[in-house]
Amino acid sequence: MQSKPKGLKVLIVGAGIGGLAAAIALRQQGHEVEVFERSRFANEVGAAIHLTPNANGLLKRIGVDARKYGAVLTEQLRDYTSDGELQYTLDTSLISGSWQHEWVLIHRAHLHEALKDKAQAPGQGTPIVLHTSAKVADVDAQAATITLEDGRRFEGDLVLGADGVHSVARRHVSGKEVNAFSSGRNAFRFMIPRKEALEDPETAPMVQTNGTVLMWHSADSKVVIYPCVNNEILNFVCIHPENLTNQYITQGWNSGVGKDTLLNAFKDFEPGVLKMLNKADPETLKIWPLLDMETLPQWVNGRLALMGDAAHPFLPYRASGGAMAIEDGLSLAVMLPGDVSREDVPTRLELYAKARQERVLQIQEYTRESGRRHVGGKEAAIISSYIYDHDEWDHSSEVLRQHLWAQNKQVYYRQPTVFGPMPGPRQDFWGRSRAAASTKAKFCTASIRFKTSRTLLKNLLPNSSYSFTGMGSVAYATFSQTTLDGLDWLAGGGYNHFGLYIHGVQYKSADGQITEGSYLPVLFEDLADPILSGREELGFPKVFSSIDVNRRRHSYHVTASWRGGVWGRLNLTGLEEKSEETQTNGSTKTPPNLLLHRYMPSVGKDRKGTPEAEYPVVVDSAEDLTIVPSRITRELRATDARLEIDGLDWNQLPTLHHIVSRLAEVPVYQVIEAKVVEGEGVADVSSARRIEP
Repeated sequence: MQSKPKGLKVLIVGAGIGGLAAAIALRQQGHEVEVFERSRFANEVGAAIHLTPNANGLLKRIGVDARKYGAVLTEQLRDYTSDGELQYTLDTSLISGSWQHEWVLIHRAHLHEALKDKAQAPGQGTPIVLHTSAKVADVDAQAATITLEDGRRFEGDLVLGADGVHSVARRHVSGKEVNAFSSGRNAFRFMIPRKEALEDPETAPMVQTNGTVLMWHSADSKVVIYPCVNNEILNFVCIHPENLTNQYITQGWNSGVGKDTLLNAFKDFEPGVLKMLNKADPETLKIWPLLDMETLPQWVNGRLALMGDAAHPFLPYRASGGAMAIEDGLSLAVMLPGDVSREDVPTRLELYAKARQERVLQIQEYTRESGRRHVGGKEAAIISSYIYDHDEWDHSSEVLRQHLWAQNKQVYYRQPTVFGPMPGPRQDFWGRSRAAASTKAKFCTASIRFKTSRTLLKNLLPNSSYSFTGMGSVAYATFSQTTLDGLDWLAGGGYNHFGLYIHGVQYKSADGQITEGSYLPVLFEDLADPILSGREELGFPKVFSSIDVNRRRHSYHVTASWRGGVWGRLNLTGLEEKSEETQTNGSTKTPPNLLLHRYMPSVGKDRKGTPEAEYPVVVDSAEDLTIVPSRITRELRATDARLEIDGLDWNQLPTLHHIVSRLAEVPVYQVIEAKVVEGEGVADVSSARRIEP
């Protein structure tokens, strides 16, 4: 008997930015996708769009490189009052290191071209079927069918309404007609060759620098100019009160208008701006009403989900309309992996809405506030951080993961406390401290410190009380392997441990107190005794793994495995001892505090999934050094470092796959430092304490 093929039949209404992004991502998940576009794609929109880091990163994830389609890197932002007074200049290269992906500016037509190319080209998954001049007349949300105006009917496993602000699909979710309304603003849109501005001595200084976004604002109007198409074309967006131009709107958002109307609307702006506006081609000058819409209480009905402007139209502030549509599309793909069953579709669509609604509604409110008044300075930086420092794939993956975990609350508790106090690193059989003997123990630590994804690492933080300090979409972490030897509590023996340390984390207590440190989500050890004592006495997240270390004169090699299943390799080569000038022999280093999250499950069928104890723990490194002084005797730096983690499968790692597979997802964007440190004095970690009472 043949197994049922995997993958769903997905019908998408609308081939805009969001619809095509969703189509590509769902295709790559193994689904069969058909897209229905009411237009003929004969004339694409003559306007540009920002691809902020949060959106550009998602496009890269599905294999769409905007830079290959003329996208321009955003290098500078300049903000002026309407009379030409400079408010601020922001060199984005100074903050770009906080983002893993670039902020780029691209012609909408070229972005559509890139998305269509990727959606229909050979590659991962089955190329999508794109129907043009296919206007949808009706949608059955429960049966997942659509009917076109010409009578043709298509059946699927789910339908996505990506058909914009004037959505046909929307009423099949809301149960009524929900129409967009005017925000009180209209916008002129047009483009000119940058060469025309550069050849004019009065306007050339304004556009001399590549990748520069220029903004002028008054109390109720705003002019934004930025380049696209390899810095060869300038895109204009000129926002103003609707009463100045409402009489010219005859064809929805794409109505033509005369140049005199444009110049009159901005007659009080500085002469340089008017000179730029006067270069508009009357044949391409368009007027665009800025629409808003009441918040929909739900985006999903049965097997139908809304996305993009169909669910949440945006005003053109904060560069988020297209970005949110892209985020929607990839969130849907996360919730609908190739092995999802048809029966699970309604639940997964609701999960998509859960993942997206809070973020989208918050950013919508930011755009509305930006329409009511000019938002700049620190306030704008905070808003930008919220929007740009995000990876929706990682975020939605965590929402799905939490949902799947919640389906099975089977837990167990194991602790042989009936035998009395357990001897270990901190006490002997009689409960006396072993700290004095710990000063004679030796350690050797090999580590790789690297730059990685903040959003992904955020998913390894236990709850919302933990967060990263600072801003940005990148984070820093260290994979570290330590060999301990000469331990008194092991009769002079030792063991190995290997863990991931996430730097720059803070815990906010209920009273507002902040505790900062490096967070340890998991620590592998190759001996049961320290695992038991560390988990139960301190709350360390310890698990077992074989850890083999092979040391050479100029290299250090670590292999982590479980009963023959090798899941991790750490290799440091080209090791050379630090020069005398930078040698740290005999010094005592104070590492950052260590943050842990203790969780002990309860016992009893009626208490499954309920923790007996759950609270944050901090290890005070300075206090640890006071109890057991640590001395570095030798430090070597590597010229090359490699880390390989393979999640294997459940059969190979039956008790570790759920952990190792997550570690395998952690990307290494850049190795910052790789070294081997040797020393004496091993802390007994007795400084560990609860943060919350």
